[in-house]
Amino acid sequence: MSRVHLGDVAIEHKETCKEDKSMYPIVGLEHLTPEQITLQNWDLNTENTFTKVFRKGNILFGRRRAYLKKAAVAPFDGICSGDITVIEAKEDKIIPELLPFVIQNDDLFDFAVGKSAGSLSPRVKWTHLQNYEFELPDKQKQHELAKVLWAIEDTRKSYQQLIKRTDELVKSQFIELFGDVLSNDRGWDYCLLSEVTEFVLGSTPKSSEPSYWDGDIKWITPAEIDDNTFELYDSVRHITEEGVKAASLRAFPAGTVIFSSRAPIGKTAIAGCEVYCNQGFKNFICSERLNPVYLFALLRLNKDYFIGLGTGATFKELPKSRLEKISISVPPRSIQDEFEQFYRQSDIDFLEQSDKSKFELNRALDELTATYKQIIKDNLG
Repeated sequence: MSRVHLGDVAIEHKETCKEDKSMYPIVGLEHLTPEQITLQNWDLNTENTFTKVFRKGNILFGRRRAYLKKAAVAPFDGICSGDITVIEAKEDKIIPELLPFVIQNDDLFDFAVGKSAGSLSPRVKWTHLQNYEFELPDKQKQHELAKVLWAIEDTRKSYQQLIKRTDELVKSQFIELFGDVLSNDRGWDYCLLSEVTEFVLGSTPKSSEPSYWDGDIKWITPAEIDDNTFELYDSVRHITEEGVKAASLRAFPAGTVIFSSRAPIGKTAIAGCEVYCNQGFKNFICSERLNPVYLFALLRLNKDYFIGLGTGATFKELPKSRLEKISISVPPRSIQDEFEQFYRQSDIDFLEQSDKSKFELNRALDELTATYKQIIKDNLG
């Protein structure tokens, strides 16, 4: 075991595309999922200004807003955003299979945040990132450690696939109970969203003012929500009472339906506790007529419809004025509550076979992730 710097075992891969870009997959910062070590999203044949080339096996590190913890292994050659640092292993120093776990590491991200510069969109440079220091085991131990960590990663993927299958069955049950809730083909009460919810917006305290940050008040951004998120009980970043006052923020209570209205549109969750948010959300406090789980599912299952309502050239945003004019079905509360019970229990055949509900799967996934992080901390800290 020896103490090394990241720059001792890895380099920044610098290569520019000078040929037809249409042959390459495109990866932007938005395609990197927080705390996911494998790349799962990308675009093909889209107009872009990117020229930075990455190669299969390189690590794509999101250098902008490093607190979002975006870093993933590239499964193919491609082109990426300038806000992504491409990192390549020095194979005589570290096995390429282990380097992703050195980088997708809470300690490294904390280091990166501390070295980032810029108020609105803080970025970290490789010249600083390469100075991150950690313990590196010998080559035999590296192989053993990589084998264990990738086995855990494969198990995490299996849990995520089960959760995805659960979501498909939830969609089927939702349609069976409620029909098309936007066209109201079942003839339920049909109301404007603004008639059955109260809208709560957010904002961001000034990033350059230290007294606004690192308090104990939860403050979320859209990047913290993914397709598996249901109820949120914490946030990546926290603010102070001073930050709340300076940004004129209003808290929203547990049970509020959280909905991202920009960058990107359509990320959905339910607040599990009182929380604040940035300007990327339009949130809904439900009236007695609306079960939050019903509205959560309605928004998530009709994500493409809401994306289509977005406006803007640089990035799409769904303004409050448009959301207020959207009408939805409002079935009897008893049927909405029946759906919530189904959603929480997920009492369906294949889950009975696996003996895990969606929430048990999410809990198992969280526990596995915690174990995975502890192994990294103990062996690569």
